[in-house]
Amino acid sequence: MLHHEPSGSGATPPARGPHARAALIFVTMIAVICGAVAAGVLWKASAEADRELAAHRHRVTATTTDRAVDPSSATRYGAQPHSLASAAWEYPDDVRRSGTIQVPPQTPAGRALTIWVDDTGRQTRAPGNAAQRAFTSLAGGAAAAGVVGASGAAAVALVRRGTQARSLAAWEREWEQVEPVWSGRLRRGSGPGAGDD
Repeated sequence: MLHHEPSGSGATPPARGPHARAALIFVTMIAVICGAVAAGVLWKASAEADRELAAHRHRVTATTTDRAVDPSSATRYGAQPHSLASAAWEYPDDVRRSGTIQVPPQTPAGRALTIWVDDTGRQTRAPGNAAQRAFTSLAGGAAAAGVVGASGAAAVALVRRGTQARSLAAWEREWEQVEPVWSGRLRRGSGPGAGDD
């Protein structure tokens, strides 16, 4: 059946309902929830990994044995300016180690600096901190929300397309039945004298 009363010189197809908008709101809510869950899972996993890593990371004092040398552009890390210098430290106790460490530019020999080492005394990176975990968690949560949101929106668009095509086809079939009566064409074109004005 037609959903609208015909008016003027023609009728219009049924107006789109609020279903697509409601579906997109629902998809957005699901995407936000999935993103929050993913961020929480990533935070918990990275916190546990950092705790495990921190149990095998140790801060020790290293003393530079040479003045700092600026690294080549190929070995320069990040945007923070730094130089490299030879240094020595002890870990475990009474076990002397040496290596090249990152130091502020123009660091002289004999400067004491804090570095991180592993259980064997070899230099290593520091365990993760809350800021790094927050960044990783938020990035992962945003990525999960984006994937879920894009997939859901695509599914809604496909369903909406199919529904609109079926609705338009049904409306056209109904209009073919109603239009001759509504326009008076059936009365003019039926009975004796059809086609005469």
